[in-house]
Amino acid sequence: MATITDPPSEGFRLSQLIYDTRYRSLTIQVVASIFIMLGIAFLFMNVVTNLQALGKDFDFGFLGNRAGYDINQRLIEYSNNSTHGRAAMVGILNTLLVAFLGCIVATVLGIFAGVMRLSKNWLVAKLMAVYVEGFRNIPLLLWILVIFAVMTESAPQPRDFRGEDASASMILFDSVAVTNRGIFVPAPIWGPNSGILVAVFLLSLVAIWAFRRYAHKRQEETGEILPVFWISLGLFFVPSILAYFVLGQPVSLRYPELAGFNFEGGIQLRNSLIALWFALSLYTGAFIAEIVRAGILAISKGQTEAAYALGLRPNRTMSLVILPQALRVIIPPLISQYLNLTKNSSLAIAVGYMDVRSTLGGITINQTGRELEGMLLLGCFYLATSLIISGAMNVYNNSVKLKER
Repeated sequence: MATITDPPSEGFRLSQLIYDTRYRSLTIQVVASIFIMLGIAFLFMNVVTNLQALGKDFDFGFLGNRAGYDINQRLIEYSNNSTHGRAAMVGILNTLLVAFLGCIVATVLGIFAGVMRLSKNWLVAKLMAVYVEGFRNIPLLLWILVIFAVMTESAPQPRDFRGEDASASMILFDSVAVTNRGIFVPAPIWGPNSGILVAVFLLSLVAIWAFRRYAHKRQEETGEILPVFWISLGLFFVPSILAYFVLGQPVSLRYPELAGFNFEGGIQLRNSLIALWFALSLYTGAFIAEIVRAGILAISKGQTEAAYALGLRPNRTMSLVILPQALRVIIPPLISQYLNLTKNSSLAIAVGYMDVRSTLGGITINQTGRELEGMLLLGCFYLATSLIISGAMNVYNNSVKLKER
């Protein structure tokens, strides 16, 4: 009885890299990548050679030199005796701070405005339309300057808070002072066991995330809706408040007080930071509102009618039926808006906010003459930040995409 055997397989040949369709595209991509890298290397070496001919070398040693300039808004310790590398780090943190705060406020404002623009109330819809069209069609730089000018000119001076005949007063139980030099808020004083209190607060945030995940899973399996909002609110406040008193009140507040010609003792949020933050949030929020509106309109009206037929209220229909489906349309362009907000923060130099563009890309370059190195580092920072934001949002996008069963 004859047996049937498989024909012997042929070995790999170099000619397959060109003539075999399985490998041809990969070969072309590898060759193209090699030529691109060689071109970039040639341009870089050409620049370095030309700089050497002009008596300038390519060196990052300037980062260890004394900076010699002050930075008014900073999150870490810094003085004019610090190095240029330290100054660059202060600018990086300032950029990340305003970008983080701006993305949060712009998202909340954009979602609210996008939903309200679809409201059946004519006045609400038109007001949101005025906001969206007004901020989208006026350059961001103008909004930064306008908000900064309003805060500087309309707010009282610190001396207006002095004496019995003071024309201005602090707000929120005399804990916050709004002046033309900025807003002064209480500063925390970290005492013993304050680290435990912070750990309890972080664990509360983890518990909120775990509970919301459990509630969502249970709703999908059984249809039962748990009181997510109230339980999350309780987890946010109750453990931290209990731990605060059990640990003996480890964190206290130092309130701002008028001393001389200015307030001292609290945290000063300068007008430059607030103006940049508000302008970026309002400007980007207008674009996010249109993205949210387009995402909601992309969902079939039959989804809304079916939800109403099942007895769901309009707010639950929006949060449970419409928005989860609209996220698949909203998130991809939303990533671009986050990237634009982060890069637009470089306009901070217009109001004197010391971000990385003002420190590393401005004063440091002017003092050291290392324009190539400074701009290279500046570009690498914005590139890395954009890639991190894009990567994180893409992970979230994959988690909410439609999954077939």
